[in-house]
Amino acid sequence: MALKYRIFIGLVTVLFSFCSGIFATAETIPAYALAILPTPVFHSPDIAAIFGGKNGKTLRLDSCGQIPELEFIAYPGTVFRVEAATVRGGSVIYRVSTDEYPYPTDKGYFIDSRFVKTVDRKPAARLRRLPPRETVLEKLIAARGTAYVWGGNFRTGIPQMLDLYPFAPGHQLSSATSAHVQLLGVDCSGLLYEATGGYTPRNTAALINYGSAVHIAGMNGARIIEEVAPLDLIVWNGHVMIILDRQRVIESRLDCTGKNGGVQIRPLHELLNEIMLNRIPVDSYEDAAAKGRKRFVIRRWYDTH
Repeated sequence: MALKYRIFIGLVTVLFSFCSGIFATAETIPAYALAILPTPVFHSPDIAAIFGGKNGKTLRLDSCGQIPELEFIAYPGTVFRVEAATVRGGSVIYRVSTDEYPYPTDKGYFIDSRFVKTVDRKPAARLRRLPPRETVLEKLIAARGTAYVWGGNFRTGIPQMLDLYPFAPGHQLSSATSAHVQLLGVDCSGLLYEATGGYTPRNTAALINYGSAVHIAGMNGARIIEEVAPLDLIVWNGHVMIILDRQRVIESRLDCTGKNGGVQIRPLHELLNEIMLNRIPVDSYEDAAAKGRKRFVIRRWYDTH
């Protein structure tokens, strides 16, 4: 009987360790986790399924060549509240929340436990310091030519991803797939987030009200140019561009054709004329008179922080 009992207990332990649908109880999970590496945050716990899939050879991308499950990449020092834990693909996955990404979701946010260390008491929040204006501008310009990556905000990528999510033995990754696995690139708000060292809000829903309004309602492109300053944001809910000066603007653009995407610097007058073919300038994104119309705002944030 003792032998049978030990075998039974062993089987139960193995099943618990590898079954992907079993969540740990509140008593067995840590209270907090602290990022020790740049930490990808996903809205799915099935992270391993993205990087390799069942056959260990498939990177799961959407029709535009992106990983839509990626939300953002947390900086080292980011504090997470751990809400639940599960085992997926042989790794412990935490369902988390963080003050650095305070946006509600029905799907949940998930991280791989190998990117963090766990603690029982809440650590001090990551120290956020706004770099000098010239440093931000230099970092933005240095990103020119970087690929667009949905959810990306580390343009040099995370090389540890290649070791933590190995593909099948003997399967050679193309340079493009390797770059995807390392999350090498930035999206539109990720471009700004990286240039400011993780100081600015991480999505456009927050950026449309960030800082103070530049008054542009009813103006044409030439008149708008007279009002802007370096680091002002041209933004609507879904996209943001950063003004470098009154001649140039920089953005990270998604182009599903693969020809015109990534981080680009463009003439400001050209971009404004293009935008204003389909959108109207407003002083507030919540302007009642503009409801139902495509619109954009310009926000001045640097001088207000």
